[in-house]
Amino acid sequence: MNPAQPAILRSYAPAVIVQQHEVVLRTKQLVKRFGSITAVDGLDVEVGRGEVVGLLGPNGAGKSTTIGMVLGLITPTAGTAEVLGRDIRVRREDALAGVGAMLEVTSFYPYLSGRDNLAAVALLRGAGALARVDPLLARLGLAQRGESKFRTYSLGMRQRLGIASTLLADPALVILDEPANGLDPAGQREILELIRELAGENRGVLLASHLLHEVEQVCDRVLVIKKGKLIASGTIAEVTRGGGNYFEIVVDDRPRAAEILRGLGITEIRETPTGLDVVADPKRGAEINRALASAALYASAIVPRASSLEDVFMELTEPEASTAPPPS
Repeated sequence: MNPAQPAILRSYAPAVIVQQHEVVLRTKQLVKRFGSITAVDGLDVEVGRGEVVGLLGPNGAGKSTTIGMVLGLITPTAGTAEVLGRDIRVRREDALAGVGAMLEVTSFYPYLSGRDNLAAVALLRGAGALARVDPLLARLGLAQRGESKFRTYSLGMRQRLGIASTLLADPALVILDEPANGLDPAGQREILELIRELAGENRGVLLASHLLHEVEQVCDRVLVIKKGKLIASGTIAEVTRGGGNYFEIVVDDRPRAAEILRGLGITEIRETPTGLDVVADPKRGAEINRALASAALYASAIVPRASSLEDVFMELTEPEASTAPPPS
């Protein structure tokens, strides 16, 4: 942990998942090695019907590899991945019949219309899928542009068409990899509302995203992975509660204020452009104010804060300090 930052997060152990929904996705000790590199290391994931689970991690954490194994695109080195109890490696076709997935880069024929692209996918998804093309175009706000060539679609329209394609087979599990990537705030909000609707339809949703505010708004649980390992899991409240509380103190003489607070036994202090960030019990606000005032230091503000998902994510995924000797 960087000593220049407050220790917002003390320690973390992956939470035990209490299953309350029918499980639509389960991985057990999933491992993938590429030569000497372990991309995924003993990963356990569960997604139940009616919930949105966020899969978080820095670049290279193993998110895309995990999704690839769940979709049968990458063969696991060890462990299992099951959809509706069906092992991907043993019953691949049956398992994937219950899955709709949109990866970060949507692939459609640029010279076909949006409707024809969906129809082409529907023919591969089997009975009933073709009848869902027009209703899905309407649901995703694309009915008026259904006959337009895909190459004329904006990024937001392409993302919506990608999501429509995941729903053609009426899946129990929907996997979305960065579905709001590159969208403006209005487009992001539309996608978030749709994701909650999907969960409300008794589907399980696995959401991989770098937009932590998006995850915080829409996910019931989050799984944080680093170097292929699960390092934290639980509801948003459970994960951020582990990060503790702190105060933003606006004060002029920061070094002296920090010295006074250390006299109160407060050691986790970081200077900011306007004052100090101090990790302390939220009930100590009055005590901190009195101590500063008794030393003729008058804070313009003492504001309690709770750790956000972004705070906790940064703490969890912060690179370890290098053990290599400094350059000579």
